[in-house]
Formats: sequence, C-alpha cells, structure tokens
Amino acid sequence: MFRSAAEVGVGFHADVIAPLVGDIGYAAGLLGWGSDVLGYDTARSTDHGWGPRVVVLVDADEVERVRQAVEDGLPDEYDGYAVRFGWDAQAPGHHVTVATLGDWLRGQLGFDASQGIGIADWLVTPQQQILGVVAGRVYADDGRLAAAREALAWYPDQLWRWMLACQWSRIAQEEAFVQRTHEVGDELGSQVVAARLVRDLMRLALLQSRTYAPYTKWLGTAFTRLEHPDGLDTALADAVAAAAYADREKALVTAYELVARRHNALGITEELDPSPRPYFDRPAQVIGADRFVHACLATVTDEAVARCGLIGSIDQFADNTDVLSNPEAYRKFIDVYR
Repeated sequence: MFRSAAEVGVGFHADVIAPLVGDIGYAAGLLGWGSDVLGYDTARSTDHGWGPRVVVLVDADEVERVRQAVEDGLPDEYDGYAVRFGWDAQAPGHHVTVATLGDWLRGQLGFDASQGIGIADWLVTPQQQILGVVAGRVYADDGRLAAAREALAWYPDQLWRWMLACQWSRIAQEEAFVQRTHEVGDELGSQVVAARLVRDLMRLALLQSRTYAPYTKWLGTAFTRLEHPDGLDTALADAVAAAAYADREKALVTAYELVARRHNALGITEELDPSPRPYFDRPAQVIGADRFVHACLATVTDEAVARCGLIGSIDQFADNTDVLSNPEAYRKFIDVYR
C-alpha cells in the first residue's frame, strides 16, 4: 500500500530526526526538489530518488553539531525504506540536509528570501524553485520557516498584474497563427501552435488563480487541481485533441472566452467583452488578447515594474531545464531587466 513521502516523513521526523536534533529551536520539512514536495508522488515515484528525507534548519552555531548527530544516528532503514539511497548517477547516501535558513534559501533560490525580496529576485526565480520552499510538508517550525514561506506565498500585486499582461501578450502574439497555418495546408503547424496556446492558457489560468506553476511534467496536474466548473479543462483538452481545424478553433475560442470571463471576475481592470472576434479582416476567430494586455498594463503604476516591458518573468520566456533548475544559471538573467 503506497504512502506518500510526506506521510512517511511525518514518522521519520518524529521518530528519528527530532531526537537527533535535540531540544533547540529549529524547522524541518519535506522541501526542495521532487514530486513528493509538490504532493504528486505515486508508487511509480519510489523507483527514482524517493525515500525518507528532510531539510532541517537550525541556527549557525548548531549546524555542525546537528549534522554530526545525523551522520552518527541515522538508521539504515525506516518503515521498510532505505534511508541511504541513490538513483541514476547519484551515489547512495542519506538525504537529510542540515543548514541555516539563509544558506538553504540561497541554495534553493539563489538568494536569501528571509532578508527581503527585490523585483529582480521575483522575476528571475522560477516558480518551481519557489514551490520547493512553499509547497512541502512542514514537520516542525519555531517560526523561521513560516516567515520565509509567507514572504514567498505569492507575487506582489503590481508584479502579478504585469505578469498577467505578459501572459496575455504571449497569447496575442500567436492566436491568429492557428488559422493561418491551416490556410496554407500546414495542419501539423496548426496543431503545434494550438498546443502552445493551450499551454499558455493553462499558465494564464494558474496566474489568475494565484497559483505557482510547477515544471512541465506536473503543469497539467497543477492545472487540473484548480478545478474547472466552467469547463476550461474540457475546452483545452478538445483543442489539443482536435484533428480538424474547425474543431480546433471552436475549442480554442471557447477557452478564450472562459479565461476572459475569469479575468473580468478578478475585478482588477475595467470589464472587457469576453466574446471571440475576427482577427482584423482575416477569417481567424480570436479573443483579441491585446485588449487584456493593455488593460492590465494600465493598472501597473510601479515604474520599476512597468519599465520591464513585456518580456515576462523567467518562466514566461525560458523553458530550458538546465537554466530553470540551476540558481547559478538563472540568476545571470537579472541583467535582462537592467
């Protein structure tokens, strides 16, 4: 019977880690990388980088003592699971990380969010990396972790509005291409553009719901868990599955109207007509996403945010895993915003 890593971790922390840490203030949780942090792990996950693990956050003067206590006191197994495990090229070892909050945040995010979060920090930090801090199960906390998680819970309002504009802009740039590629006989191209738009609409829905988007493998899972009584999930599935252009466009314009109505429900701009419309004089049916771009931008009054143009945050212009999973790499993109 499969139990999630978070559930296994409750006992692992209580039975093993807490006694080793001792009677000091600390925080501990299932944090950082992995589907188990997001709560998406299944029985399949147990064959790859899965097992009892925990991040323990202590004061600087306790780090070495607690690390040594962990090294000396960890059992070989807990609840039938190996405590020291490896995968692929990763050599077997235990996965109990002991660090200060600041050091751990710098390793996870590339900066210490407990000391403040600047605009550039928000823009270059992938949402998946933030989820590694805010999404995992917490087993103990003297307050230090809660404060960091609260600070990272969601984007500042002005950045959020700007990111919504940037996401609508991505849709505006390609919404007419589904028809145009079909018109020249490129059905594969039309399907590819439609799939790109579906992904952008999913990410827009997550932004509208103030929900961080995980990396590609779990994007659909996160989107599905939003719940969609308006049928947006069905419309997007129909758009991807459609073999004929007419069905593809019908599904997409249905989805456009639904996210437009969700936008109006946010109440952050004047209400916009959610009805699909022709793309100028061409036969393509679109939402006219530029209208939503301009409406969102009109509410961005922070000059430092407005100066960033419409490039978007790092998740909106990059999807290379080697960049998005490596703080040393993605922090270099700060220069993009200067």
